[in-house]
Amino acid sequence: MKKHRAYVSVTAPFPGPKARALLEKRKQYVPLGIGNTTPIFVQQAGGAQVTDVDGNVFLDFAGAIGTLNVGHCPPEVVDAVQKQASQYIHTSFHVAMYEPYVRLAEKLAEITPGDYPKKTILLNSGAEAVENAVKIARKFTGKPGIVSFTRGFHGRTLLGMSLTSKVRPYKYRMGPFAPATYKAMYPYPLHRPEGMTEDQYAAFCVAQFEDFLLTEAAPEELAAVIMEPVQGEGGFIVPPVSFVKGIYEVCRRNQILFICDEIQTGFGRTGTMFASSYFGIEPDLITMSKSLAAGIPLSAVTGRSAIMDAPAPGEIGGTYGGSPIGCAAALAVIEKIEREQLCDRALAIGSRIIDCFTALQERVPVIAEVRGLGAMCGVEFIDPSSKKPMKEFTAKVIQASYEAGVILLSAGIYGNVVRFLAPLVITDEQLQEGLDILSEIVLQLYSKEHLSK
Repeated sequence: MKKHRAYVSVTAPFPGPKARALLEKRKQYVPLGIGNTTPIFVQQAGGAQVTDVDGNVFLDFAGAIGTLNVGHCPPEVVDAVQKQASQYIHTSFHVAMYEPYVRLAEKLAEITPGDYPKKTILLNSGAEAVENAVKIARKFTGKPGIVSFTRGFHGRTLLGMSLTSKVRPYKYRMGPFAPATYKAMYPYPLHRPEGMTEDQYAAFCVAQFEDFLLTEAAPEELAAVIMEPVQGEGGFIVPPVSFVKGIYEVCRRNQILFICDEIQTGFGRTGTMFASSYFGIEPDLITMSKSLAAGIPLSAVTGRSAIMDAPAPGEIGGTYGGSPIGCAAALAVIEKIEREQLCDRALAIGSRIIDCFTALQERVPVIAEVRGLGAMCGVEFIDPSSKKPMKEFTAKVIQASYEAGVILLSAGIYGNVVRFLAPLVITDEQLQEGLDILSEIVLQLYSKEHLSK
């Protein structure tokens, strides 16, 4: 673990003295409920690297929970933000309009799936995008019901929690939740019944959904279905293409709007600008945020013009929604993704991650599955004898990784999935160094776990 590294440098002890002092202040002034994956405080960041206040240098494989597809502080985005800030910072689009909002709405209409007229509302966060997509769907259809899926995550607001499927830490003792929200079953290919092909499993799951419309929620009362095309917090679960298409077609037949939550999957992460394209669907509404503006708070709902026009003036929006600085950043982000072909880069990154851990799987049988779409990859750890999720082992991997200089996150309702959200601008050399470190850690921890039994 003490090998010379070109891109990682972590000095002992860890965390360092400056971080420890700040941790004491954090404990005094910041609520316990705001969780932290690592005990570091950032001093500077660029590309796929983060330097903390004690001079430790890390490779960032978490990307601020998927908000940094174009990396930390990309110069083009920094320049766009500085230029915009020197002109005007905020006027509120509701009071005095500005061109960046309209230009971004035009660009999102161009790059989102579907060759038909579209309009966009800009907001501040992913949860706000979800809330407003639901409001718009209800207004357009005149129906109240919203269906989400098991293991789905859609935010921490009241409605976001209501649509989210993980109780702890997001919903525990925070109810009652919003009415007229329902949860249908989402496939988990790792748990596919023995003897079923992927297509048979997908057909089975679609049939379950059709039964759900008979037993739980009538189509005549449903405004929309909201789905993550690849589940994020739920465990980086990639469903069969025919499942997503099947649900989409059921919605079409029953006059139910289809909302695609692309907050984590959007902007090149899965190898296409939006994962919807991979699954061959054209959602009625798409929610976006995270990597839209390289870390500046900004979100969007883009959808068919007739649907988006359902609310009357003043019924949707917000004081800070679509800030000029956020819009300027987003336009620079999209230009960078297109110019540097970062969708293709996502495919290359994902392939190397999958290859690395698939090879490691032969030596580490607690790796139950290595999966992903593009550079949205997950590694699930399960005890092969008891078949129980290995949450504690996964936590040890996360801790040992940041102590060795690689920042990672976990996922899954059992917390037993390591997820990869490295910036798409990471170099091959940086990626390989990070994967080498992680491989060593997993091997060492497995050896200890194996010997202790």
